[in-house]
Amino acid sequence: MAALRELPWPAKVYFLVLVGSAGLLLTHSVMTPGVLSVIDGSRLLVLALLFLLCESVPTLLSVPHVAVSVSYSAALAAVVLVGPTGAALVGLTAVLSVRPGLALVKRLFNGAQYVLCGYAAGWAYERTGGAGAVGLPQVSDFPGILVPYGAATAAFVAANFVLTAIMLQLASIVGRHQVSLRSMVQFLSSYVGFATFGLLIAALWSTVQSISTVLVLLPLFVARWAFGHYHAEQRSYDATIAALCQAVETKDYYTRGHCTRVSAASSMIAEEIGMGSERLRAIRYAGMLHDVGKLGVPTKVLQKEGRLTEEEYAAIQLHPMRGLEIVRGIDFLDEAFAGIMHHHERHDGKGYPMGLAGPEIPEFARIIAVADAFDSMTSDRSYRKAKSIDVAVAELRKNSGTQFDPVMVSTFIKALDRDGWHLAQPVPAPPDDVAAETTMKDHDDPTTPIQVVSER
Repeated sequence: MAALRELPWPAKVYFLVLVGSAGLLLTHSVMTPGVLSVIDGSRLLVLALLFLLCESVPTLLSVPHVAVSVSYSAALAAVVLVGPTGAALVGLTAVLSVRPGLALVKRLFNGAQYVLCGYAAGWAYERTGGAGAVGLPQVSDFPGILVPYGAATAAFVAANFVLTAIMLQLASIVGRHQVSLRSMVQFLSSYVGFATFGLLIAALWSTVQSISTVLVLLPLFVARWAFGHYHAEQRSYDATIAALCQAVETKDYYTRGHCTRVSAASSMIAEEIGMGSERLRAIRYAGMLHDVGKLGVPTKVLQKEGRLTEEEYAAIQLHPMRGLEIVRGIDFLDEAFAGIMHHHERHDGKGYPMGLAGPEIPEFARIIAVADAFDSMTSDRSYRKAKSIDVAVAELRKNSGTQFDPVMVSTFIKALDRDGWHLAQPVPAPPDDVAAETTMKDHDDPTTPIQVVSER
């Protein structure tokens, strides 16, 4: 998260309201007569130290600038052991996190939202029958304590998710297409899973006192390591895809960013037709890598001005198959292979490399074909300036049913009307040393088909 002065004004207002609300709530709770007197100081201190330890070593997620810690296990244990105000005070220690490079604005935001989350969880715990069980839980409290604890967990998770998501959205840190349904489900599931450690800490406290925190630390951090390992693996996948895209885009100065935009447009179509989370991830990868086969096409063919010979055009037509050969060994791509291989097939069967038609063409390929053509038309090329969105949409409609699947065209237009589109930035004139390294014709642009001259 950026410094406060760098945030958009809606994010600044939200930040100040959040911090102010947390401050008022905490002040009111602490000043209420008798509240602090019933909180065990030693328990509060141990829980605060455990929370601070976990908060200082978070796990980075695959979403840029976002991390998650397992500190909420301590916060939920505090709900049971020291009540709503105690849980809020435990959450406040996030301000003291020793995580390197953590800006003051992020410390204050974390502290404020954990104060509100802890108090909300404590309130839910007491209102659902846990008021009499605040303190050291006894054997007789089980299983009755499970329902209040479940309510506390739900309140904490919901508050944390909503408060954080609003800030990420207002600060423009996370876009709609950066977070899949699958990642959100896994994220929320991890909350519920780690919540069991909080109940374990509270349950053990009656018998082994503060040592219960030590007993829980090992499995807690093993679980944290597994959670972090999964997201590190996802980041390595993304880095692999990004490296391949960069290699492709060095072939042509004017196509930089094309892979990313085709991936975003493909995701828009896939979400609109209700594609599942696993396939959404695969279509995103397919969009990124749809042109990787260009690496197997001679540069002199891509950069040739004027008509191509039949042999040169055949080299262009082979690039989807070359792409499949390049990525075949990347096992996490799943269904993306079909999109890479067939994204230049046409609905009327006149495409390449196999001349498939209509429903014979894999769904991924039909999606990418629309996304690919749209971005090509709305981006600058060496031989023309970018076309407007309206012109590009009109061209998609014109070719619907011949070049493109009509369902995918109408679906994309519907998503486009609702979500809009961030046009590619105008491309400045290339430096002299790369001026010759530009593709003269774009095989993705339906408005300027490649001309082929017969060699016979």
